[in-house]
Amino acid sequence: MAAIDANNEIKPHKPDLHAADNDPRSLSQVFEDLARSATEPVSFAELEDAFTDRSFAALLTFFAILNLLPLPPGTGVITGIPLVLLSVQMVMGRESVWLPSFMRDKTISPERFRLVSDKVVPWLQWLERFIRPRNWPFGRRQGDRWLGVFTTILGMSVVIPMPLSNWLPALATVIIGIALCERDGRLMVAGLALGLISMSIVFGVAFAAASAVSYAATFWPF
Repeated sequence: MAAIDANNEIKPHKPDLHAADNDPRSLSQVFEDLARSATEPVSFAELEDAFTDRSFAALLTFFAILNLLPLPPGTGVITGIPLVLLSVQMVMGRESVWLPSFMRDKTISPERFRLVSDKVVPWLQWLERFIRPRNWPFGRRQGDRWLGVFTTILGMSVVIPMPLSNWLPALATVIIGIALCERDGRLMVAGLALGLISMSIVFGVAFAAASAVSYAATFWPF
């Protein structure tokens, strides 16, 4: 619904993509603010502090976005672990986020973080124009738990150091995370469908690799 300010002017509603009422900023605005104020390497601990009041879903979205960027090979082992940890904590029904100390101390340079923001913010701003609470089939805790099971599997696919195993599961996690933030049932369905496709690809690649190794072993037994 539209809002009316003190001057009786009507302002259009903008989805804020967060679970906490004490932070009216959209998720894209949080990215912009963090990037603008970053003068030193940004640690995962700082990111946790910035996003933790916005629910597990916002943190899940952020760490999934990292896996959509052109990072060095093998980085998914590091950036994918938080996806698994957050998802498992969602399944457990935890109310606060926990990350191990070695992960909280990991940092992203200000330049790279601004690069992340420059690539992600326009996409989020476009998406925020269409997202709204609708057709959500779960109660709050119930939805977190069931979707946490699904994103745990997606997160494990991201961690696996295997070609084609990172990008699609990470994108599906981003969509599910945003849908969970705003309780958008239609977006959730899109994320689940993409997640199923990505898992099929990952399992297919894994099966093909295992078959190739088994076939090679018949000619070159160890």
